[in-house]
Amino acid sequence: MASTDNGKAMMSAFDSEAASFMVKELRGTFAAGKTRTYQWRVSQLKSLLRIVIDHEREIIDALRSDLSKPVLEAYVSEIAMLKSSCEFTLKQLKRWVAPEKVKTSIATFPSSAEIVPEPLGVVLVISAWNYPFLLSLDPVIGAVAAGNAVVLKPSEIAPATSALIAKLLRKYMDTSAVKVVEGAVPETSALLQQKWDKIFYTGNPKVGRIILAAAAKNLTPVVLELGGKCPVVVDSNINLKVTARRLIAGKWGLNSGQACISADYVITTKEFAPKLIDSLKDELEKFFGNDPLKSEDLSRIVNFHHFARLVELLDDEKVSGKIVHGGERDQNDLKIVPTILLDAPDDSRIMNEEIFGPLLPIVTVHNLEDSFSIINSREKPLAAYLFTNNKKLKEKFVRDVSAGGLLINDIGIHLANPHLPFGGVGESGTGSYHGKFSFDTFSHKKAVLYRGFAGDASARYPPYTSWKFRLLKALLSGNIFGVIRVLLGL
Repeated sequence: MASTDNGKAMMSAFDSEAASFMVKELRGTFAAGKTRTYQWRVSQLKSLLRIVIDHEREIIDALRSDLSKPVLEAYVSEIAMLKSSCEFTLKQLKRWVAPEKVKTSIATFPSSAEIVPEPLGVVLVISAWNYPFLLSLDPVIGAVAAGNAVVLKPSEIAPATSALIAKLLRKYMDTSAVKVVEGAVPETSALLQQKWDKIFYTGNPKVGRIILAAAAKNLTPVVLELGGKCPVVVDSNINLKVTARRLIAGKWGLNSGQACISADYVITTKEFAPKLIDSLKDELEKFFGNDPLKSEDLSRIVNFHHFARLVELLDDEKVSGKIVHGGERDQNDLKIVPTILLDAPDDSRIMNEEIFGPLLPIVTVHNLEDSFSIINSREKPLAAYLFTNNKKLKEKFVRDVSAGGLLINDIGIHLANPHLPFGGVGESGTGSYHGKFSFDTFSHKKAVLYRGFAGDASARYPPYTSWKFRLLKALLSGNIFGVIRVLLGL
């Protein structure tokens, strides 16, 4: 069932005809100029902020229903981050929307120039289920801040959060410019048949390719926020306890590993691996107790399909005997305990598929610098992590490893810095957002050059004499002395 923006439910399917009608309405709103005004943008951002502040309990309950997220994790990773994003945008928006003055050249003298950010038009945001509140509304902040009309398609895999978002946006937002469409594949397909001015998708590469193919028909630009196997390189020159705690937080504390920036596998030396594993075991027991399956601080797997997929990775005969901690699971509660595997074969599924769950393979090498070639032999990940106190190793890591983003001595928290772009490269995505990067993602940077009628040079017009050629050649090369020489007839 799809939701409409007059607060009533459509009992019939949301099809291509309904999607076309909706987009036409949004284009009318955009053409009228309403969304372009600074006042409208601020009012909508304040409404989004009001949603986060006034409905904290409902948001937490929805996340609990969909993913069994602990209250603290739900607040920190979704509510607080969205609130911060909204407040940061409101604070900076006046500066972002102002034209940027730029220099001119002698070729256009006399003139002035500026770059004017303008909204793209009507944009589509397709969200993911693992952080269903944050990943739905954070791109909407950027789209609204840039002055666009927007359609949001939340993930049907997180139905409680999807329904809550639809209800709250209808109540708080300008529904002539901001709309929500609930549903699954049929509704998404109907949306993708329309012409958009930009599509923003968060999810997996398989669906990303489908979206790119659909967008290509209308030359629609696309932002893809995907994932990949995010590696963690662990040196022996570290604070072992802090490293273990941050590894756990960046793996099992990130929605039980169901995060695009979660640690997917660890690389360390054969000599250091036993120490790291022992430290991880000690800290895991402190965090989740002797029976993690009963811990209220460990999120469950989102549904049975994903639970079964993870169990298949774990029960693969190629990784038999490689589990050094965990492995237990509860099908009724869709929980898998934090699990560590040591030296799973390179050709095993767990080493070739994005895990997106609470399983952590540890790969050992003789020389830690060999880890860089292992990482670079794979598709480029959304994030790559290094734990070390070695300055030269840090420099080499930053220089030689290609990923959407890098973080030294922690996992995942780089996305909390609004001054850094967040996005992938290659298989892990294209484009970026967060902070001003969100505003830029949903804006066109329009180049504007201003000239008066003075200073009209006859040299640019026919007939093209040798004198004009020498003058323009000197002018366009920036050779002021050459210009003077030509003018003086030298």
